[in-house]
Amino acid sequence: MVCLGNICRSPLAEGILASKLPKDKFTVDSAGTGSWHIGNSPDERSIAVAKKNKISISNQKGRQFSTTDFDAFDYIYVMDNSNYQDVVKLAKNQQQKEKVQLILNELFPNEKVDVPDPYFGLPNGFEIVHNMLDEVCEIIAKKLIEKHP
Repeated sequence: MVCLGNICRSPLAEGILASKLPKDKFTVDSAGTGSWHIGNSPDERSIAVAKKNKISISNQKGRQFSTTDFDAFDYIYVMDNSNYQDVVKLAKNQQQKEKVQLILNELFPNEKVDVPDPYFGLPNGFEIVHNMLDEVCEIIAKKLIEKHP
């Protein structure tokens, strides 16, 4: 799961998807395209909305997306079109590029819809983002479980 700073959207997406998958079969992680928040905990508003929905993300630490992530992960979901461009630029080949997907394309195929960044938004922005990610992560989890029983 990749967003800009790895403190709002991607930590939520990581926590939500991980909660829907068997922990012994799947590894879910998150990263940011930027380096501003390396080592930092998620935004307190992301932590609060996750906790409200019985998911703990408070132990996560921000990290920057790396080219080694292409080898470490089979699927790379990005939160918006800007993140998509930034991550695809780092790919060394077509196979790596094909691992990168806009997360909301799972709900809205080929529509290139962004998960809005709630950092500077409305007070309920984190709840809205949580609900979007919860819906799409349910679809992703079902697909992953079917494909990798």
